[in-house]
Amino acid sequence: MVTGHRVLISIIGKPAAVYSRTAPPDERDDDALLEVSGLVTQFETYRGTVEALDQVQLSVDKNEIVGIVGESGCGKSVTARSILRLIREPGRIVDGTIRYKDRNLLDLPEAQVREEIRGREIAMIFQNPTNALNPAFKVGEQIAEVAREVRGATKADARERAVELMDDVGIPEAEARYDDYPHEFSGGMKQRVLIAKSLACRPSLLIADEPTTALDKTTEAQLLDLIEDMCEEYGLSVLIITHDLRVISRLCDRVVVMYAGQTAEVGPTREVIKNPVHPYTKGLVRAIPRMGTETEQELESIDGTVQDLVDPNDGCRFYDRCPLATEHCRTNHPPLEEKRPSHDHRAACFEVDPS
Repeated sequence: MVTGHRVLISIIGKPAAVYSRTAPPDERDDDALLEVSGLVTQFETYRGTVEALDQVQLSVDKNEIVGIVGESGCGKSVTARSILRLIREPGRIVDGTIRYKDRNLLDLPEAQVREEIRGREIAMIFQNPTNALNPAFKVGEQIAEVAREVRGATKADARERAVELMDDVGIPEAEARYDDYPHEFSGGMKQRVLIAKSLACRPSLLIADEPTTALDKTTEAQLLDLIEDMCEEYGLSVLIITHDLRVISRLCDRVVVMYAGQTAEVGPTREVIKNPVHPYTKGLVRAIPRMGTETEQELESIDGTVQDLVDPNDGCRFYDRCPLATEHCRTNHPPLEEKRPSHDHRAACFEVDPS
């Protein structure tokens, strides 16, 4: 893993120090821990079939933090649930591959995914920590239960492991708080409990779905620091889902930009934010509030609305809102291809030439 370094990215009107752990393309590990290709997930509704994911592509390398960013409804959480095979009726995964450590998870029986993958190899932190914790059980017991059930630890060893993990994730007086209930913890502390619970399985990949939702900015910063520390200490790879580009720029090595169920752009975080290629990504970056400017500026927005995913066009789903769109874009699906090869920077757009 390459030592982190700071780069300057103007995303709020003046240069901001953004941490990046991304190695140059020629230094990165060729073997992806997770590789998703051509993923298609659909949901049946009374109005018809919702094409929630359409040919989604992404990868996560060992010891890497990758972010998925996009507006609400773009398919971020559905992608995470698809990876863990958590899509239930009326939803279904229709096509694609999800390769984890050289195994296609879509080829495995559900029982094998449950016993070998879900929670053990790949752990997930869900959006709402209050709903993810059982209010009737002590938080320490909920962590210890994972160590007992998954790792076969004795009751005493499981308690010791739970206290150790609670201390690792920054819960003060972990030994005493072992016997507290979820309602006695703040939102930020509940998220720390969920991280500790996930780490009890010793997973290789942690998926964090909007982990900073409803947290104040101070607590958010502390939680992002914690995720980064755990990545270093436990050798984790992390896939983090968010709608906030500032969270991505603070934490992630690479970013996957999604729009209406499609992968719009993928690349190193600093490269995508400094030099966005896809028209949608450019709109996202321009929409970030600019602080510290000398003159007042109106917030920029992206005109139009997202297509109805019950009846989307056959091509690029950003067609209706794109200033570069042609008829070819409406009827043909743009491939995710290299646009800045020297930076490992790809985008799905016919109208942007490689450079």
